[in-house]
Amino acid sequence: MPDMQGRTVVVTGGNSGIGFETATALAAMGARVVVTARNADKGRAAVAAIAQRAGGDAQVQLVVFDLADLASVRRGAAEILEQAPRLDVLVNNAGLVLSERAETVDGFEATLATNHLGPFLLTNLLLGRIRVSAPARIVNVASTAHNAARMGMPFDDLQSEKKYATMRVYGQSKLANILFTLELARRLEGSGVTANSLHPGTVRTGYGADGDARGLLAFGIKISAPFFLSPAKGARTSVYLASDPEVAEVSGQYFVKCKAKQPKRWARDPEAARRLWQVSEELVGLAPAGV
Repeated sequence: MPDMQGRTVVVTGGNSGIGFETATALAAMGARVVVTARNADKGRAAVAAIAQRAGGDAQVQLVVFDLADLASVRRGAAEILEQAPRLDVLVNNAGLVLSERAETVDGFEATLATNHLGPFLLTNLLLGRIRVSAPARIVNVASTAHNAARMGMPFDDLQSEKKYATMRVYGQSKLANILFTLELARRLEGSGVTANSLHPGTVRTGYGADGDARGLLAFGIKISAPFFLSPAKGARTSVYLASDPEVAEVSGQYFVKCKAKQPKRWARDPEAARRLWQVSEELVGLAPAGV
């Protein structure tokens, strides 16, 4: 395993599923791991379990905030910066899929907010610290679900107010992850910080565990779960991109099973990536800044 001694890693949604396994693997390599979770009790239980499984002198900490609440993201980012003098790796792992349209406290459609806007804001708030810690890495967990967004990002209806279809909206949020990574990598060229996205595989995760998935979606998840990958296998590409020397200088790529692979055509559109960045800055209240 790569040696991660002396490195600090942030894993969002590290209290369950792929995030938990990613955090555990990196802690076992010697990294100091900051796990984020929206539920404090689940987060504390996960931190204890990760430390026990990683063994030795594992360093695992918890920061509690909700990616669907922009004020909460700002508080979480401030706490991370207070705790971590350096940030070597950020793994944007947390995400959800919703059966029905819902809005966040900020008035945004919840899938887009949790899967894209929250991670976008968090990354930008931590980016200064990540840059001064270079060489550093940003890893965004996307999905082949972006295949469903055949029409690209719906800039005329980003909040899915005109029409809501569960997998289409989820696919658009995963497309946003890839486009965000593409533009982030462009902006970080020459900085020593890389940004890559990945598809973890179809994994048995915590989706639906909090009642987010209902009806046919919940039923489908339940009956299909035995055929899905384990979270440990699903975490392999995240761990690879976060730690392996082989990809230390690779940036702007999309990975499947630890191999670079071209995403769909609509996920390789640099103009859409730039437009999404600008729109996202406006929505989360960030002043435009050429990184």
